[in-house]
Amino acid sequence: MPPNRRHQGIGTKPPKVDNVLSTVLRIWTYMAGEKKRFIAIVSLVVISSLLSLIGPYLLGRAVDAVIADPMTKTLIVMVSILLFVYVMHAIATWLQNYWMIGLAQDTVYLIRNHLFSHLQRLPILFFQKRQQGDLMSRLTNDIENISRTLNSAVIQFTTSVLTIAGTIGMMIWLSPILTLLTLTIVPIMYFGMKWITKRTSIFFKQQQKQLGDMNGYAEEMFSGHQIIKMYSQEQRVMEEFAQQNKSLREASYWAQTYSGFIPKLMNMLNNVSFAIIVGAGGLLALNGLVSIGVIVTFTTYSRQFTRPLNDLANQYNMILSAVAGAERVFQIIDEQEESSRDKTVSVPEKVRGDVTFESVDFSYDEGQPILKNISFHASQGETIALVGPTGAGKTTIISLLSRFYDHDQGKILVDGADIQTIDREQIRKQMGVVLQDSMLFHKTIRENIRYGRLDATDDEVEKVAKAAHAHEFIMKLPEGYETILDSDGKGISHGQRQLLSIARAMLADPALLILDEATSSIDTVTEMKIKDAIDTLMEGRTSFVIAHRLNTIRNADCILVLHNGEIIEKGSHRELMNRRGYYADLVQAQVSDAKVTSNM
Repeated sequence: MPPNRRHQGIGTKPPKVDNVLSTVLRIWTYMAGEKKRFIAIVSLVVISSLLSLIGPYLLGRAVDAVIADPMTKTLIVMVSILLFVYVMHAIATWLQNYWMIGLAQDTVYLIRNHLFSHLQRLPILFFQKRQQGDLMSRLTNDIENISRTLNSAVIQFTTSVLTIAGTIGMMIWLSPILTLLTLTIVPIMYFGMKWITKRTSIFFKQQQKQLGDMNGYAEEMFSGHQIIKMYSQEQRVMEEFAQQNKSLREASYWAQTYSGFIPKLMNMLNNVSFAIIVGAGGLLALNGLVSIGVIVTFTTYSRQFTRPLNDLANQYNMILSAVAGAERVFQIIDEQEESSRDKTVSVPEKVRGDVTFESVDFSYDEGQPILKNISFHASQGETIALVGPTGAGKTTIISLLSRFYDHDQGKILVDGADIQTIDREQIRKQMGVVLQDSMLFHKTIRENIRYGRLDATDDEVEKVAKAAHAHEFIMKLPEGYETILDSDGKGISHGQRQLLSIARAMLADPALLILDEATSSIDTVTEMKIKDAIDTLMEGRTSFVIAHRLNTIRNADCILVLHNGEIIEKGSHRELMNRRGYYADLVQAQVSDAKVTSNM
């Protein structure tokens, strides 16, 4: 079970992750809350390492005892002690692995939670510039890489270091000459390892990057599969995926190939060391400088010395792979969250809905203005329609009001309070949104409607569903309100998804309402059904309507005509038609298109 604890400031430093040590230290900040368990694990590692060193020594003593006196009681004692040592070593090893698995899972639990929570606080612009598949890869594959490394590499790495140090100490104590001969292979190991790991580090990073890119591409293709089939682009998509897959294969091939050199090199050097000990030890034994038992002990220690070096090499490769994944995770965690200004104004739980834009300028990228000198006022209960060509700035105005972005110049006021002095969550709670493309979740219909207000009762959910004319089709579904929708609401028609979205907005009971052509893509019969519901929803609320079909906004209190980020006309439908300007031309163009279409 995950630990029930809170870590303050975990994972927030160092700010830049550009090498193995700093990344390992940063991962440690997530483990710091389990110091006692970690100390217990390290203690068991030390004990098991000491026991692994005692075993070969006792084996050598037993051999010498047999040579000196085959029937000696010393042999029985030595064998008994040796058996006890091996049993205790097995128990200590099992316990340290058991506890380390728990510690590793608790650590990645915290990292995964931290990353996911941080993603929720990042600005909309961040997600617009990132592939969803790449973010998913960081949340799953990269963190799982960390998990695998913590599960095995931490203990093995510590054990290997202790075993190497202890083995060298025991070897020097038994025979400095044989020790010196055995250590002649260390420089070869060092330079060989340095040459290999320098290359594996690069390829493991490329491997993780290519994996994220391929996941991002696959997610994008799955989301757009209907468009792909519509334009018969399956072959091109397969070719592009094959190229992505080829890049991943090449990066993985070279990462695994270079890392595969390590065990081969270590095995070769291990055999060389064994030959040196047997040859030199035999000469020393003939001259009475060492006993046969010492040679047996040394051959065991030589294996015990080179095996940890081999393990260290393999663990280092695993660590490099985990570090590559951890760097990608921490890159996201280091992304700046939505600017959090100190809240200086507390708005009431229910605002009136007066909205004012005063000379507002905004640009996504410096030097490329999107909105210029936007000024208008919406009184409580008024409907403001935003019209204009694609890219005119309609959606951007709504995004600024929702504080998805902060404007560069001017002021945006809600009930007279500067919106930048109001907490983002507080202002968003006052808003209801019905978009052209409704977003529904893989949950029941009841839960999707209740998303507008989580504390709503079942009766309240059904009441708004009836008001939105959604109750009738809901009751025809197999499980009614308990019907689980497919991902993104697939399984019901687009019009039905819109009805659920409208019901959700009704349940939220917002002071500010945003409608992005909510009745578009809905058949005429369905549109007539929800017209009264939309009117009821807008009553008494300040509504902002992004209009594509101009005949739907004739009754708006004020129509803002935007072009190239500026308001070029402002007024009611009648006023703008009488002015015979840009808006009147747009209306006339749509009327003409409608006549042509109807005559076809």
